[in-house]
Amino acid sequence: MKLPLFSHMREAAQKLMNRSTSATIQQALDSLRGHPSMQPAAPAQPPMRDINPPPARSGAEAASQAAPEAAPKAAPEATARTAAETATPNPATHPAEYAQDMLNRMGIQIDLQANLGRAMDASAFMQPTPAAPLPEGAQFIKGSYTNHAGTRNYKLYIPASYHGQAMPLLVMLHGCTQNPDDFAVGTQMNALAEEKECFVVYPEQTPNANQQRCWNWFNAIDQQHGQGEPSIIAGIARQIIDEYPVNERQVYVAGLSAGGAMAVIVGTLYPELFAAVGVHSGLPFASAQDLPSALSAMKRGVNSPHKAGDGAQPIIVFHGDSDTTVHPRNGEQVIEQRLHSHLGKPSVQSGSVPNGHRYTQTTHTKADGTPLGEHWVVHGAGHAWFGGNASGTYTDAKGPDASREMLRFFRTVS
Repeated sequence: MKLPLFSHMREAAQKLMNRSTSATIQQALDSLRGHPSMQPAAPAQPPMRDINPPPARSGAEAASQAAPEAAPKAAPEATARTAAETATPNPATHPAEYAQDMLNRMGIQIDLQANLGRAMDASAFMQPTPAAPLPEGAQFIKGSYTNHAGTRNYKLYIPASYHGQAMPLLVMLHGCTQNPDDFAVGTQMNALAEEKECFVVYPEQTPNANQQRCWNWFNAIDQQHGQGEPSIIAGIARQIIDEYPVNERQVYVAGLSAGGAMAVIVGTLYPELFAAVGVHSGLPFASAQDLPSALSAMKRGVNSPHKAGDGAQPIIVFHGDSDTTVHPRNGEQVIEQRLHSHLGKPSVQSGSVPNGHRYTQTTHTKADGTPLGEHWVVHGAGHAWFGGNASGTYTDAKGPDASREMLRFFRTVS
């Protein structure tokens, strides 16, 4: 059953917004996160978040803000407005008024003007993350890949432990507002690459493709084989395979938030290339087709996610049960969607990190006992990479160590 609000939002969005307009609203919502002066219009309602809030350099969770399920229905006499009152402001000359108008039309009750003073000061969260020092002999090099869908830069980590031998390759997809250096520092994946002897490549989203550097997991074109961003990401992996002695049976893709959602898409579309998938705080395959449906999926999960993949590609999922940016129901649905034909009786175990989070780990196996899927629910945790370094954005040092567990899982299922 479709909710009238989101059906209305989708219809209104298709009429009122093209892709750049969606990015404008997304940027407006993103810019308002984490400001305590923001008061929700309807406190009794649950919070609605955009693709990602601005990263909090202190590591604290961004403050949530609420949006009503539906705007109050206006009385007939209140709808008789003049053309001047209903005209859409010019985004070039009145960007704030334009963003406010778009938010109002989508039923999102936010007083943008009251918060622009601090919200538009992006300097606090746009400072570049310093790159971690490299071990002697290691390299973190820049590269670029181009196909019919566009061009993306990337950074490839080659560990000092590489001496010409064939090694696994991990593709890491950052979240919104992040970049390869930030993501590498925060996840500490390069340090693990030294220990486990593997290549790690970090594709980089561009602000031209998405103003907040989010991978466009919610666009229909970016959910198709041979099209859009999935084809570019797969192309980057193949380019590394062509240039270095990669063990082609050990190529993996993982990501955080928007990157996690895109990792699901890429793994689903290219199972012949990627042996397994890692998803941190992400969403199911094709869970949205535009911004309104993306907001809906992030807020409450997908009403009825369709089956995706053949169920044979292993997957590991991490999600905090206090995540107010991407609802934890999405983590459950990623597992249900991917392992649809293998959801037998799983094994469940609980644990805790010393002075850190408790977690529940659910493991799904094939008939022969081979691990096929793991779902880690981290209790009391929000929207951040577990076990990460606070020098990077969106990290939670209280664990468990998602990076280490992902590499362990990938090695186990290969």
